[in-house]
Amino acid sequence: MKNIMLVCVAGMSTSLLVSKMQKVAQENNVDAHIFAVAENEVDKVLAKEDVHVLLLGPQVRYLKATFEDKYKEHKFPIDTIAMVDYGMMNGDNVLNHALKLIG
Repeated sequence: MKNIMLVCVAGMSTSLLVSKMQKVAQENNVDAHIFAVAENEVDKVLAKEDVHVLLLGPQVRYLKATFEDKYKEHKFPIDTIAMVDYGMMNGDNVLNHALKLIG
């Protein structure tokens, strides 16, 4: 099971993208738990759950360096979601990007 966490300002704006990613994962038999959280909830989630990749929504991309430093002991990749994929709610591209980062 791959745990893919998307981070945005309030955890709500990515809910449609999460749904689209889950649909693509299901269609392709990818065992993934995909979820979105608000930027201020990341610490709480990481205290309870293993995450394999953290993707930042374009509106919080400025947090990338901070998160890379803060969560380096977790050893998961952190990247931003491409603005065009986020805007188009392209679950296929975002899921594929997450899976490539996980390796």
